[in-house]
Amino acid sequence: MPSNPISPKNRLAYRRTGTALGLGLAMAFGPVLTGEAYAFKIFGITIFGEDEAANDVIDPVRYSITLDTDGADKDLAAALERTSLLVQGKETPVSGDLGLVIKARDDRDRLVATLYENSRYGGVVSVTVDGRDIEDLPPIPSFGRDGPVPVTIRVDPGPAFALGTVTLEGDAAGLDPADYDLVPGGPAGSLVILKAGEKIVDDLKAQGRPLAELARRDVVADHEKQTVDVVFAVQAGPVAPLGKVTVKGARKVDPEFIARYSRLRPGQTYSPEQLRKAAERLRALGVFSSVTINEADGLEEDGSLPLGIVVAEGKHRYFGVGASFSSIDGLGVEGYWGHRNLFGQAESLRLEGKVGGLGNFSGVEDLDYSAGITFIKPGAFFPSGTLEASIKGATLTTESYDAASVIGKVAFAYEITDYDKVSAGVSLAYDDIDDAFGNNTYLTFGVPIGYTRDTRDNRLNPTEGFNAALTAIPSYEIFGDTFFSTFEGSISGYYSLGAEDRIVLAAKLSAGMMIGAGDLEAIPATRRFFAGGGGSVRGYAYQEISPENAAGDPTGGRAYAIGSFEARVNVTEKIGIVPFLDIGSVTAANYPDFSDIRMGAGIGLRYQTPFGPLRLDVAMPLDPYDGGSKYGIYAGIGQSF
Repeated sequence: MPSNPISPKNRLAYRRTGTALGLGLAMAFGPVLTGEAYAFKIFGITIFGEDEAANDVIDPVRYSITLDTDGADKDLAAALERTSLLVQGKETPVSGDLGLVIKARDDRDRLVATLYENSRYGGVVSVTVDGRDIEDLPPIPSFGRDGPVPVTIRVDPGPAFALGTVTLEGDAAGLDPADYDLVPGGPAGSLVILKAGEKIVDDLKAQGRPLAELARRDVVADHEKQTVDVVFAVQAGPVAPLGKVTVKGARKVDPEFIARYSRLRPGQTYSPEQLRKAAERLRALGVFSSVTINEADGLEEDGSLPLGIVVAEGKHRYFGVGASFSSIDGLGVEGYWGHRNLFGQAESLRLEGKVGGLGNFSGVEDLDYSAGITFIKPGAFFPSGTLEASIKGATLTTESYDAASVIGKVAFAYEITDYDKVSAGVSLAYDDIDDAFGNNTYLTFGVPIGYTRDTRDNRLNPTEGFNAALTAIPSYEIFGDTFFSTFEGSISGYYSLGAEDRIVLAAKLSAGMMIGAGDLEAIPATRRFFAGGGGSVRGYAYQEISPENAAGDPTGGRAYAIGSFEARVNVTEKIGIVPFLDIGSVTAANYPDFSDIRMGAGIGLRYQTPFGPLRLDVAMPLDPYDGGSKYGIYAGIGQSF
């Protein structure tokens, strides 16, 4: 992959004999002491230990629990056990004798609901507490405290029912029940029936009918035939356009900007999907702690549907500090400050800086520095446009070159659709570089142009869809009077297997090439191609994969091709493992010729959090360089691609 002259090395890695460890100081990582128990948190998520001291229980009553699911198959028995709060909380006392009875009654209702979910409409759940049926207990029960109070639950699941007749009435009469998994003789679980009703209404709303509602749902179980007959009657109402859009809750953000940026325009045909995307679009601005789009209960006299956008603004200013440590690179510290609503229309400004190599240098000249300022204006010129301007400077020491760089950039991005985006801009970069060609300075003007199509269902943890990108940067190096252009393309795809996306196959292919400039020395090393590290071929050090000159010094290349393949397996709801293989080649030719192919293989660990998976990958190079990396360890947030 091409190197970046501004960003610090994008890795937390063991490299050669080095050790790297990242620590965040702004509530990112923190041990918590609770009584005599310890807890370890990352970004507020408890990884192990007790999160906090257990709340004191008034009049604690301990109990023993027996769950008898004789007659249930293995899957149903497991579902019943997961449902029972008495089983799941058996180590925790309840508050008082009445509290135990209330929990037992709640358990019975939950278990009956689980039977219905599994098409068991003739099942029986009986519960006894201290040997007495809960229906025979007095209003204020009293149990002995000589030991845990025995609770016994017996479940007779009964036979599995199948769907009988399925009737769709009203505005749903023309729909096919099979499209909603309502097939006579098929599963009759309560969730199947409930979801079918919801989806019928949603599909009619998607036709532009905002008043669609389920007028009647009849579900009748025939215990002799062991079937369930279902009737859905739906009233859809007329097709309606959007009406007036109002904004409430805005304090410092311009309400007119909010309505404009939502892209909900009066006269548009009503679409639930458009409303959902409008809310996501506003949340992505980062200035609101919550966004809700409310639909009016009825239509206006002109037949339009009024909408109300309700927002709650979050904190507009933010700051943070962090630190990193590596036995190779030493200690690094960084800080940033930002404003999310600079002029009242969600303009963002961010200042950041970092110093690396502290504690592992003989003078300030051995330190790595980076600093930058970025301004982003959403809704620039058009609701779908975004203007970004930045200037960044850095000194960077890599295995292939040392660089001191300053780059300024102005770019405009336009969202053609919800999935497609084009961008164009101009950049000017100054580089002072020591590499295989000695010390050289460059002043490079570029015109970056890009197109992306992103259909992923989740950017941090995708399970389906793809992400494709094409970029071209025509460039002119002013000091050397050299024209050259770089072209890059990448595509990543995702395919899930099994229930609940337990296995996701992921692959990414990327390639790049450079034309123009007969001599590599005429092109800044920051624009040549290198590979290796957490963002490309894992197992190799950052920028370790490169063509070399006759002296064995890495020079960077004119072309590259990289493929990454992963199988993301969810072992539990929180934990996943990821075996992977990366293949890459960087060549001095103007196109990838695969004359030097390097491969890295390994396995990763994923821990799911509300904001995406925490990632830890361990990889080994299958064809290491002499004296090069023997393994690599990489950490981050989100999947590797």
